[in-house]
Amino acid sequence: MPDTLDAERVRGRRGREVAVAESRRVTVSTDLHGHTAGWAETPAAPATRVTPDPTAAAFFDVDNTMMQGASIYWFARGLAARNYFTAGDLARFAWQQARFRLLATEHVGTMSQAKEAALAFVQGWRIDDVERLTEEIFDELMAPRIWAGTRRLAQRHLDAGERVWLVSAAPVEIGRVIAARLGLTGAIGTVAEVVDGAYTGRLVGDLMHGPAKAEAVTQLAAVEGLDLARCAAYSDSVNDLPMLSAVGRAVAVNPDPALLRRARERGWDVRDFRTGRRAARIAVPSTAAVGLLAGAVTAGLALHRRRQRA
Repeated sequence: MPDTLDAERVRGRRGREVAVAESRRVTVSTDLHGHTAGWAETPAAPATRVTPDPTAAAFFDVDNTMMQGASIYWFARGLAARNYFTAGDLARFAWQQARFRLLATEHVGTMSQAKEAALAFVQGWRIDDVERLTEEIFDELMAPRIWAGTRRLAQRHLDAGERVWLVSAAPVEIGRVIAARLGLTGAIGTVAEVVDGAYTGRLVGDLMHGPAKAEAVTQLAAVEGLDLARCAAYSDSVNDLPMLSAVGRAVAVNPDPALLRRARERGWDVRDFRTGRRAARIAVPSTAAVGLLAGAVTAGLALHRRRQRA
């Protein structure tokens, strides 16, 4: 773990060493192969009469699975409404995002560029400010775009006493706020390094995307005593095949064509909550696009800071 991460070291149930950054409510775990994952639990829910099932859980992708569109896009929309950047900037970001959806391939160059862009996403910002903005923007823009059908699927797991985690490439603090608003257990997401309550612009581990999601779910299961064969995972994207394959029950939700083909081949459940013509997606379908939009938001934040100093 980086020496600059302000954290207390403790032992997980399976003997793995994890670092708990108490001020952030974020757990960072590194496995024996050096893969790093981060997750954050929401405040404890009120006691219910449901008998807890300690070895089963469900993992939900966020973008286009739990929510129509991408959480980071709606976060950017909310920032634009607060004059962090202009509507014209946002339109250019959306066009660039669509261009990457059609043209980008995830090779070493684009992955490196994506990570570099994501590194600067919230550099210098305090955690409390990002979480406050996320709460406001969720209530304004994200809540109306939660798929009711997917939310019902998550509630069934909760009603069965199982824990429910969101899994997203967005910063884990954003995922935690969304999970809290939905009454879920917590979120797995990209972890940005924090020193003295502010983001440094460096990542702890990699972007939470593709195989990284499966690694994070596996690490969480080891620490929390989950039996992955009794767990379920939900996603819309073929990029999440590793996560879907890591659990006992995989469900394709609003699947892209590639995932739909794989789901049919493997006999997985398919749930599609889109109606009429297939909804146009405001999505982040690749790691490159995640970095692109993060960089766009970064530019907006930097512009806002310059305006404040002027």
